[in-house]
Amino acid sequence: MTKRILVVCTGNICRSPVAAAMLQQGLADIEVTSAGLAAGQGGADQRIAALAQADGYDLSQHQARQLDRNLLNNADLVLVMSAKQRQIIAQKWPEMLGKTLMFGMWRKDKPIDDRDIPDPYQRSDEVCRLVYDTIKTASLAWREKLKNTGGTSVW
Repeated sequence: MTKRILVVCTGNICRSPVAAAMLQQGLADIEVTSAGLAAGQGGADQRIAALAQADGYDLSQHQARQLDRNLLNNADLVLVMSAKQRQIIAQKWPEMLGKTLMFGMWRKDKPIDDRDIPDPYQRSDEVCRLVYDTIKTASLAWREKLKNTGGTSVW
């Protein structure tokens, strides 16, 4: 049964915090957190936080944190933003690969082998908005999958 979801990106300041906030909404019985493979310090990216705020998601308390074995162990499902991130987890923690899936796996606008969600860090406002909208679509798809399975495995 899926009770704890960990959303992972690179720095834990753009994609994963907003994805976690979006997933959490409507999944009251599931705990959703986030982390980064190369997280520094600080809060959510201001542009992502502003887009999220306009949609009713509050990222003001978010602080970036580094992914580690403990976070992975505590998660029932790990969602990454890219195939490369999944490969990194497989290399560092091979036992975690079975519960590590692509955040964009349910996207229908891309072929199955091209469902990465690009990193908007230090890119244009237009790219930031596009990535935000992609995360929103992927979050809705994951919420539906998780609701329809009653929290049991979807993979």
